[in-house]
Amino acid sequence: MFKSILVPVAPDHPERLEEQLAIARALAGDDARIAVLSVVETVPLYVAAEVPTVVFERAEDETRAALEKALDGTGLALEVVHGHAPTVILDKMREMAADLVIIRSHKPGLSDWVMGSTAGRVVRHASCSVHVIR
Repeated sequence: MFKSILVPVAPDHPERLEEQLAIARALAGDDARIAVLSVVETVPLYVAAEVPTVVFERAEDETRAALEKALDGTGLALEVVHGHAPTVILDKMREMAADLVIIRSHKPGLSDWVMGSTAGRVVRHASCSVHVIR
């Protein structure tokens, strides 16, 4: 059983969190810590300069509300961080000394073939076990 589990959830897919948490609970040992993390990708400056700040703030508020609703009644807290998702997830994994990361994958698109997916990068660079949900 695992003692420190990181559950990164895509900010645009709060409906997927329930399955991740069910797996985390099934694999968690007694007194295990489960941390839920969502990373809001940093917007490139050339985009941010053209879009009013309120648009980004509203989107983040809606995302946070949907994720907190998904976590309602679980006793778990949500941490929302801005940055490059794979980097932030790997940093958080090391910071909390996670022994398991439970991450979702998706059908790869063109950008994944060119740049790689978040789940793929986490799998390749993680220092602990990674459970990928397809």
